Amino acid sequence: MRCGLLGEKLGHSYSPQIHACLGDYSYDLIEVAPEKLGEFLKNGDFSGLNVTIPYKKAVIPYCAELTPIARRLGAVNTLVRQPDGSLLGHNTDYFGFTAMVRRSRLDVAGKKCLVLGSGGASATAQAALEELGARIVVISRSGPDNYGNLDRHSDAAVIVNATPVGMYPKTEAAPMRLDAFPALEGVLDLIYNPARTRLLQEAEDRGLVAVNGLWMLVAQAKESAQWFLGREISDGAIGTIYGKLRRQMENIVLIGMPGAGKSTLAAILAARTGLEAVDADELVEKMAEMPIPGIFEQEGEAGFRAWETKALEALGKERGKILATGGGCVTRTENRALLRQNGQVFWIRRDVSSLPKEGRPLSLAGNLAEMERVRSPLYHAFADFTIDNNGPIPQAVDQILNIWEEST
Repeated sequence: MRCGLLGEKLGHSYSPQIHACLGDYSYDLIEVAPEKLGEFLKNGDFSGLNVTIPYKKAVIPYCAELTPIARRLGAVNTLVRQPDGSLLGHNTDYFGFTAMVRRSRLDVAGKKCLVLGSGGASATAQAALEELGARIVVISRSGPDNYGNLDRHSDAAVIVNATPVGMYPKTEAAPMRLDAFPALEGVLDLIYNPARTRLLQEAEDRGLVAVNGLWMLVAQAKESAQWFLGREISDGAIGTIYGKLRRQMENIVLIGMPGAGKSTLAAILAARTGLEAVDADELVEKMAEMPIPGIFEQEGEAGFRAWETKALEALGKERGKILATGGGCVTRTENRALLRQNGQVFWIRRDVSSLPKEGRPLSLAGNLAEMERVRSPLYHAFADFTIDNNGPIPQAVDQILNIWEEST
């Protein structure tokens, strides 16, 4: 059985990895030029396909039959070759988004939900929310409800981002701020790269439910596999695959005072997980083309911090890394979002009396106890979890891994 993902130009995709966990069939990335689409759909050697932009509507004329949800949405993301050679068109994004809402545990019935965007993803979200009993308002750039009159929707309980704003590589962008929504309960963002968009980070900071699109991605793939195979697959597979992907995609970020053991822990964590360990200070030196003491000598601490932020901007967009940061990265608030976008942040704590000073310009020049007093609130603000590293190193490693595995 040959299956795959059909598109015009396909970059990196997690679909082959997901489908490898769902059934014993080959799954390829299949790029087809627009002028060859009809020929491929009629004569191509495949049993089932997922369909992505720009072909979700273009494949419809080649389908002998559409399922009710595909007809309702006017879009197809799953094709199944029937015994007579004809094509059945279905849409599994609806199931995927519904699963995402249920995963969030948000009760949307009777509540106002703002759906950002008016494209195909928005139509899917609207249909699913309508079925769940929500009151839907579509926010677009030029429609009657737009980003210029959001104040009229201050009673919104849920916001769904169905736009690409905030997606990699432009991860610094956000479609809106959440200040105007005192009744807000949660944000659902269909983006899954980065894991935490700026919009989701703001929601988390406000103590709101914040869910990205990874669960939807896996759920829709699960339903596609059912159509390919012609049999049911337990919904439990969604959680299993989701956790596996998160452990491969998200960074483990280590912050803490100079000499707290971040680099040592990173090396051991890399060996235990198979992920690559990356040292932010090493990238700073590479980018600046000089050692850190030289940067301090020539440009001062302000110059070093500017280089550090550039390094973290690049590293924060990476996925599946163990990232050891410099002790003072928390002194620039903009670094927080950079580190958190794809990572879980662990504050590594060690008693000041045990911190080495050699090779650390600020540690040699200043009072470490005072430095810790000033930085501790900043570490706390950056971190998702705190790890005590005053005992055996393996004990701290186990703590991190236990938290990481449980949280994913």
